[in-house]
Amino acid sequence: MKIFLNNQLKELSEPLSVSALLQQLQLPHTRGVAIAINNEVISRADWEHHRLQENDRLTLIRATQGG
Repeated sequence: MKIFLNNQLKELSEPLSVSALLQQLQLPHTRGVAIAINNEVISRADWEHHRLQENDRLTLIRATQGG
């Protein structure tokens, strides 16, 4: 199964939930992370239940601090 994560092709062996994908990517902290799938923001409460589909386009954004 293929998806596009921040415009880069990523092959998955099986359909995953958003939470499972983040674990697979080894993101230790999801605080300050926002995810949009096919240009629609997915709320954090839905990450566990939202299953990725073939050719989904994910945008992962991490908030940063600075001045």
